[in-house]
Amino acid sequence: MFKFEAANHVATVTLSRPPVNAINNEWIAGFGDILDKLEGRDDLTVLHIRSDQKVFSAGADLRQMEARFADPDGHLSFPNEVRGFQLLYRRIERSTLISLAEINGAAMGGGLELTLACDLRMAANEARLGVPEITIGMLPGAGGTQRLTRLLGKGSASRMILTGEPVMGEEALHLGLVEWAVPRAELEAAAKDRVTRLAALSRPALSHAKACIAEALRPGHEGYERELAATSVLLRTPEARSLVDTFLNKRK
Repeated sequence: MFKFEAANHVATVTLSRPPVNAINNEWIAGFGDILDKLEGRDDLTVLHIRSDQKVFSAGADLRQMEARFADPDGHLSFPNEVRGFQLLYRRIERSTLISLAEINGAAMGGGLELTLACDLRMAANEARLGVPEITIGMLPGAGGTQRLTRLLGKGSASRMILTGEPVMGEEALHLGLVEWAVPRAELEAAAKDRVTRLAALSRPALSHAKACIAEALRPGHEGYERELAATSVLLRTPEARSLVDTFLNKRK
């Protein structure tokens, strides 16, 4: 599911779960194990998250979602799985390492929410970025409603969340969703150069600067709990169950 390398003050995590880096419980646990290994290491400055698939991540594993919706009591366990997303992404957000997401292709749903937990994002111009959950009667509950709103402001965040429509890399740069956008053919080299530059900076200074930035934006955790509560309610609605069933059946 992952390839991991640590060298020259950079920890590189390459998402490698064919074909679309779908995120399930095992994936969450595996990424958590990597973060466990990084804790306490003073030789690392940057966490570089990338993909070796055609997409960055298509989001939640549809097979796992399908199993939950087939279970009459699935609505009881699903919010806890979403909480697993939230906790992992919060660990990335709070890490002392400076994180950069290299978005080579589509980053949708939970895949985009992963990048939102990072400090910096660089996308290919051709990449699609979006949170389409509203189109199946749900909402981006892995921190999406909170981090997108903080990052983009209410207007642009509402546009993405309430319509479910994705944006391309170039427009994502204009909106402030990513910090850099380059042609896909140039992305790998550009991301490596940026990561190398970051890794050469003072680790203590970067860590303290990151903490100060977080303090300036800290709203508390009520929004995340509201996401989970809303997810639990939506899972019980006939509309959501019908829309999700239709969505999942398209795969068959």
